[in-house]
Amino acid sequence: MEGNRDEAEKCINIATKAFEVGDKEKALKFLNKAEKLYPTDRAKALLDALTKNGSSAGNGAYCRRPANSSENTGAQPERERQDSGGGESKGFTKEQVEGVQRIKRCKDYYEVLGISKEASEDELKKAYRKLALKFHPDKNHAPGATEAFKKIGNAYAVLSNPDKRRQYDLTGGEEPSSPGHAHGGGFDFHRGFEADITPEDLFNMFFGGGFPSSSAHAFTNGRARYSQQTDQRQERAEERGDGGFSMFIQLMPIVVLILVSILSQLMVSTPPYSLYSRPSTGQTVKRQTENLRVDYYVTRDFKSEYKGNALQQIEKNVEEDYVSNVRNNCWKERQTKTDLLYAAKVYRDDRMRKKAELMTMDNCRELDRLNDLFRGG
Repeated sequence: MEGNRDEAEKCINIATKAFEVGDKEKALKFLNKAEKLYPTDRAKALLDALTKNGSSAGNGAYCRRPANSSENTGAQPERERQDSGGGESKGFTKEQVEGVQRIKRCKDYYEVLGISKEASEDELKKAYRKLALKFHPDKNHAPGATEAFKKIGNAYAVLSNPDKRRQYDLTGGEEPSSPGHAHGGGFDFHRGFEADITPEDLFNMFFGGGFPSSSAHAFTNGRARYSQQTDQRQERAEERGDGGFSMFIQLMPIVVLILVSILSQLMVSTPPYSLYSRPSTGQTVKRQTENLRVDYYVTRDFKSEYKGNALQQIEKNVEEDYVSNVRNNCWKERQTKTDLLYAAKVYRDDRMRKKAELMTMDNCRELDRLNDLFRGG
């Protein structure tokens, strides 16, 4: 089991990267794999965070509307077409084009979400939910819809943060004096008020994953698109098996690893001590090291076989193994606490925050005690 720890850590790292680019399905897949290889509190905390859905939301108005808008007249908007380089074309409506233009004309984040400066947190969520669904690139293919979607996510992320909102109310609300301050045609016009989370991740938090449709994300995030294309190529390569010989070649590394593992177990003798009682090997007699007073277990004939320098070397190895285990367990405790605090911040979950604050950190306290002994010695 201990030998799978490195592989489990790799799976957790892959899952974290997948979560950052919005690929929730891949993140869940590798977190579950990590749990099977080597269960850790860190993986469990990330799984708990990923499986939680976002907050409820509702309706909200936004920015001023032109007098000739089809939304005011109630007329059925005409259907437009947008060519994508001579290939597949995606349709959009006149209403969607006018909606993007309205978002573009907004001068501050309150206008973007269509709320007042006194709006409550619930009103903020309702406004974001309605606009995010309306301007999500999977649904809205009008020119500039992706930038509008990002602007809406940025507005919510800033205004939903009490500290950023307070600072924004004091200094925000003015457009830049020069075009150089406007990124992407004026859509990111509030420098210094960037969100702590990407619009894609924010949307996934609210709706528990990608947009509720079968189409692929149309984000301009090149990392996500590249990751999806790479996975598809790997899947196609795996499907092109060349029969029995190809299968044998693929299984050869696994067979070699199994053989090496069996041979190593046959060649390596049982250590003369264990940090835990092991009736299967006869190591049930408890002893303590002379220096750090570390408990360890040996067989009944240990005392007659190891004396003098040999016994000192054994106890030195016991203490080194013990310190190494404590250090590794302390690292896992700190990592778990960091992950819980991060998830609590992202999801505004007081339960996770309290759980992180109440962690006992026993191994870290033991490591501090050992360090004090070393310094004192």
